[in-house]
Amino acid sequence: MKYLKILLPLLLIGGGVAYYLYNKPHQNMEQANADLSIAADQLFKAFSEDENAANTAYLNKVVQVSGKVRSSSLDENGISSVMLESGDEMSGVICQMDELNDNQRKEFSAGEDVTFKCMCTGMLMDVVLVRCVEVK
Repeated sequence: MKYLKILLPLLLIGGGVAYYLYNKPHQNMEQANADLSIAADQLFKAFSEDENAANTAYLNKVVQVSGKVRSSSLDENGISSVMLESGDEMSGVICQMDELNDNQRKEFSAGEDVTFKCMCTGMLMDVVLVRCVEVK
C-alpha cells in the first residue's frame, strides 16, 4: 500500500509531462528569430573544416542562410529540397522546405539567389537544414 502512495503520483506526473510534450506545438519558422545569418558556402566550410566546432555553433539552431541554388527537387510528398552552392562540386547545403507551411513556393531555378530560415541538423555528406522557409 505504501508503494502505491508513491507510485501513483509519479505515474500521474509522468503521464502529464508526456502528454504536454507530445502535444507541444511546433515552432513557427516564419516568425522565429534567426540565431545567426551566414552564407551557404561559409556554413559548408565551417562544417568541412571542423565539424565538432560547427555542431556547437549551428546544430539545432535557427540559421538564416543565403546562397545560389544549384538544384531543386520535389519528393513524393510534394516537399521541396533545394541544394545551395557550397564551393564544393560533390557536396552542398541542402535546404528541405517546411512541410507545415503550405503558403510557400515549391520550385526554384538553378542560379537563383535565395535566403532561407531553417533549423540546422548537422552534416552528413552535405550540410542539412530542415523546416526551411524563404525569407523575402
